[in-house]
Amino acid sequence: MNAAAGQGAEMADAAQIVLNTIRRPVIMISEEGFITFANADAEDFFRSSATMLARNTLSKLIPFGSPLLTLVDQVRERRAPVNEYRVDVSSPRLGIEKVVDLYVAPVPEFPGSVVVMFQERSMADKIDRQMTHRGAARSVTGLAAMLAHEIKNPLSGIRGAAQLLELSASDEDRALTRLITDETDRIVSLVDRMEVFSDERPIDRYPVNIHVVLDHVKAIAKNGFAKRIKILEDYDPSLPPVFANRDQLIQVFLNLVKNAAEAIGSDPHGEIVLSTAFRPGIRVSVPGTQDRVSLPLEFCVRDNGSGVSEDILPILFDPFITTKPNGSGLGLALVAKIVGEHGGIIECESTPRGTTFRILMPAWKETPFGADEDGEGDRK
Repeated sequence: MNAAAGQGAEMADAAQIVLNTIRRPVIMISEEGFITFANADAEDFFRSSATMLARNTLSKLIPFGSPLLTLVDQVRERRAPVNEYRVDVSSPRLGIEKVVDLYVAPVPEFPGSVVVMFQERSMADKIDRQMTHRGAARSVTGLAAMLAHEIKNPLSGIRGAAQLLELSASDEDRALTRLITDETDRIVSLVDRMEVFSDERPIDRYPVNIHVVLDHVKAIAKNGFAKRIKILEDYDPSLPPVFANRDQLIQVFLNLVKNAAEAIGSDPHGEIVLSTAFRPGIRVSVPGTQDRVSLPLEFCVRDNGSGVSEDILPILFDPFITTKPNGSGLGLALVAKIVGEHGGIIECESTPRGTTFRILMPAWKETPFGADEDGEGDRK
């Protein structure tokens, strides 16, 4: 092999490495429609190796009449790149509800060839939903501050008046004054809970062992509201610390585990699974800074309860949304607020056979916000 050929091979290997590091499926399609290149994510996306993909045309791998085929033809004809959003490529091979954003571009060095990059909408939608959750939490922040000032003072006067009336009331009327007292106490308690949302102080964050947090939450649950429910662990012991506040993490997971226990109810076969894993994360902005971090740490709380109804699922983290007879609808809104303030993302997936709450969080490292340049930190 001469020097030029050797350099060409090295460049080809380097290009392969670079494309494999891109966390998006990327393929190149020849003029005849065959897939001449597929990066690692494309192999996962199409559930087939690059060697097997090379034996197929694109039309055999995606649904008949897919807009992607039309886009590829348009790019070949116009010799100009095209973006298309929310394209449905669902199929038995790729999976149900597979919606993607597409970037399709010609490859001048290979006439007739086209490069296609896919971005699954699920990840983009996670970010959209999280921004909505944070907006909902901010609306509750303002509401909480107003309620604290405008409602608690009059309520204390109502309660005091009811107590004075109770001194001279008959037994029958005394039951009514006690009802007034109890209801004012209940409203004050609700306002107190909402005041948590108005706390805008910076979070004191430091490296936290998530497994210690989850074990603590499990111990509380097993000695209280989840005595008769099996709680399983599926931990990745090599996880680095999470960059977070320990007490707030306990509050988050206690809330999620309690929700899971309530969804299971008295089912003797009910179980909750606490899991941790390392996933290459997406990069998002940290509130209050200009930094962007990766979210490689995934924490899940899964249950096999009755699930969340489809009409509630899109607004599950909004304030005052609850399916419980005596629920306030503030628990999951607070969870979303805490996770958002940590720069993380929370999502919920639910079926009639169970529900999974998934949290993506930043890892800790000695550099600010727990991330080195690639945002993934060291595994320990």
